[in-house]
Amino acid sequence: MTTFTPTTAAEVREMVRWAAAEEQPLETVGQGSKRGIGRPAQSEHVLDLSRLTGVTLYEPEELVLSARAGTPLAEIEDLLRNRGQELAFEPMDYGRLFGAAPGRGTIGGALAANLSGPRRLKAGAARDHILGVAAVSGRGEAFKAGGRVVKNVTGYDLSKAMAGSWGTLAVVTDVTFKVLPAAETETTVAVRSLIDDDAIAAMALAMGSSAEVSSAAHLPEGVTGRIAGGVLGGGPATLLRVEGFGPSVAYRVNALHGLLKDAGTVETVEGTASRTIWRDVRDCAPFADGTMHPVWRVSMTPGEAARFVLALRMEAGVDAFYDWQGGLVWLRMEADPEAEAVRRLLRRFGGGHATLVRAEPQWRAATPVFEPQPPALAALSARVKEQFDPKGILNPGRMAADAPSDRLVPSRMGPSLTRETRT
Repeated sequence: MTTFTPTTAAEVREMVRWAAAEEQPLETVGQGSKRGIGRPAQSEHVLDLSRLTGVTLYEPEELVLSARAGTPLAEIEDLLRNRGQELAFEPMDYGRLFGAAPGRGTIGGALAANLSGPRRLKAGAARDHILGVAAVSGRGEAFKAGGRVVKNVTGYDLSKAMAGSWGTLAVVTDVTFKVLPAAETETTVAVRSLIDDDAIAAMALAMGSSAEVSSAAHLPEGVTGRIAGGVLGGGPATLLRVEGFGPSVAYRVNALHGLLKDAGTVETVEGTASRTIWRDVRDCAPFADGTMHPVWRVSMTPGEAARFVLALRMEAGVDAFYDWQGGLVWLRMEADPEAEAVRRLLRRFGGGHATLVRAEPQWRAATPVFEPQPPALAALSARVKEQFDPKGILNPGRMAADAPSDRLVPSRMGPSLTRETRT
């Protein structure tokens, strides 16, 4: 395997031009924290962007930050924290699920995977905060889209098209994101001992109130103790996060206590402990257990989530917890991913999207990792792919088994970029 490590956008363009001309597939990676997601790579060459780093623009007063795609998220978050700002979409760190050290994700990977965290209910995902990109298409053509200001977009928004494309449309070299002021304080309200159905109802009640809850999650029996070093103790916990200025947070927390007093025992967790709880929910810490047992990420109608999990438990050994008021369900299977059961029951309970986030390579090769698209949407996706990457050289086969990798010719040595050869 040959790994190329460009340090400039020009070198990225040279590498992709060579790959397009020679019809050589490329696997694009940053720090590799999400490399285990998707079907196994069908490529002999790796385009490693881990040296394409650096913040190129930061204007705190304008709430804008630009960086090269390989810049670690941890570096960007530290920079923003020092100025009282943040990436409001709260990007997840997938590394923990794969037994890797935390903090290895990159800003380009955050866009490629359209990352988000528990605050998605309020703030959206990466695609809702991207302002502009510079990238190289599978044709080897450099292009820019968007800009440095928040504005209405007419026509096809290429910046947002990169979100969730998993590197299959273009190699993004630079990104510009909107940043926002960080909350002065946060508090977590925890309602104890609710069963899943009642927890979903309690979260809906809280989210519909004037308390301006920014995150809502439910940890069933057996999951709670795996969060934040056991700070929540045992038993189910339904979690509601309130953020903002101190007096406002105190007022809204008090309102939630009154609203939920009949639901069960209501507790309050503040400061560092609260932040640790939501970091662990964000990173799926309960299932970061040092194994490769299959883990699913299921987005669906919140009101159907508990019934979906109960029905699945009738057919398979599964552990689960809920985020996004029940709109995001994390599943850990005992052995087999049970893809047929997961997707059949998902259709039965209103539909949604099920992504196999973690599994052994043989399961990822045999299972549709990403939710299969309806025919009309699949045809549209194919046309978009044809426009950006007509020869199918960028991450072929990662998102779907019918990628055009059979058109690619045997490997030849690439251009004289910085590289290392592995066997």
